[in-house]
Amino acid sequence: MNRIGGRYREHPLTGAPRPLDSSTESQIPFANPTYPMSWLEEISFDTNGLVPVVVQEATTGEVLMLAYANREAIEVTWRTGQAHYWSRSRQELWRKGATSGNVQDMLDLRLDCDGDAVLYVVRQAGAACHTLEHSCFHRQVENDELTIGPSAGHILSRIEQIVESRATELPEGSYTSYLFRSGLDKILKKVGEESTEVVIAAKNEDPSELRAETADLLYHLLVLLQARKLPVEEVWNELEDRFGREPRLPKPRHERSTAS
Repeated sequence: MNRIGGRYREHPLTGAPRPLDSSTESQIPFANPTYPMSWLEEISFDTNGLVPVVVQEATTGEVLMLAYANREAIEVTWRTGQAHYWSRSRQELWRKGATSGNVQDMLDLRLDCDGDAVLYVVRQAGAACHTLEHSCFHRQVENDELTIGPSAGHILSRIEQIVESRATELPEGSYTSYLFRSGLDKILKKVGEESTEVVIAAKNEDPSELRAETADLLYHLLVLLQARKLPVEEVWNELEDRFGREPRLPKPRHERSTAS
C-alpha cells in the first residue's frame, strides 16, 4: 500500500494502513499515537532545547523551509502525523498550516549522522513560505543580486509545471501548445515515435544519442500525462509502492560505526 498520493498510506514502522480522507489526527498518514519513541534520545538539542528541522517535499525533493523544534514539537509531530515546530519569537508550539491551511503531512522523519539536525519529509498543502512562494528558498543568487529563481525540485517536476502552464495558456509558437491543440491522438503518435527512437538509439553505440532520445521520450510522456490529467506524482507513488523502502529509525550511538 505505502501510497503517498492515494487514499491510504501505511505507517512506515507499523505497516498499519491509514485513510487520508479524514481530518482526524489518528488517520493522518504518519500518525501513530502509541508507537515507542526511544529514538528521541538520539537527538542532540542545543542549550535552548532546540534542534534545526529541514523540511523537504516528498514528491519533488525540493527543500521547503528551515525551522526549529523542541522535544515536544517532535513528539507531537510523530504522534499526530502533522509537522509541528517551536516558535522562537512567540515562544510557543505551533502546527504548520494551523491558520493558513497549508499543512504538512509527515511521510518520513530522519536524523542526520550526528543527531543535531532533523529532516521532515512532507506532503505540502499550498505554499510553505509566508510570502506565498512554494518554498522559502525561492531567492536565487545571480552574480551580485538576489532574484526569484525557479523551483529547485526534481527536473521532471519542474518540466511538469511548464507543461501544465502550456496546456492552460496555449501560447502561440510553443511546440507543447501545438501538441495540446492537436489532441490526444497526435500526442500518442509522438510518444510511439519517441519510444521507437529510444530503441533504435539503444542499438547504436553512441550514448549521446540514447541520452537525447530518452529525454525526448520523457518530455512527451509528461505531455501525455497532462493530457490525461494524471499528475506525475502518481507515477512517483507507483514507483514508491514497487521499489520504496520503509524508513529506519536511527541506530543507538553504541551500535554505529566509528568510521567517518
